[in-house]
Formats: sequence, C-alpha cells, structure tokens
Amino acid sequence: MTKTHRKTLEAIFSKTVPDNLEWSRIESLMLAVGCKRSEGRGSRVRFVYGDTAVTFHRPHPQKETRKYQIRIVKEFLEQIGVKP
Repeated sequence: MTKTHRKTLEAIFSKTVPDNLEWSRIESLMLAVGCKRSEGRGSRVRFVYGDTAVTFHRPHPQKETRKYQIRIVKEFLEQIGVKP
C-alpha cells in the first residue's frame, strides 16, 4: 500500500466524512487491498473480495465521491478487515 493509499484510507475512516475525496483514489485503494473490479453497465462498478462484494455507480460528471458512498466504502473495508 502506498502513501497515497494510506492517506485515502485515513480520510475514509476520519470522524467527519470528507466531501472532496476523488473516486479514482477510492478505486485505487480498493484494488490495492486486493479487491477484484468488474465493470457493469454504464457507470456501475463492482468490487469483490472473497465472498464479499459491493457495487457503486461512479460519480459523474464530478470527480468527488458522495458522502453516502464513502460510508459504504468504510463499511465494506471493515467487513474485509481493512482499517488504518
């Protein structure tokens, strides 16, 4: 895991949910922790880690991830045992 991945992980687990976290950073972190990515229709993307999976719509046209999506990412990372 790179320094950027660690910073992203810390931002996701911070007390206040960030509102300026770019989706590309989250996607990169998910791949770095060992998730497999599969593309769906349109902007849909699915991450799978073992038997656990989560599906998102990539934010568009903006680059920033919505707060509710960051909360879902946090829950998913906790389920698979990833914490800062």
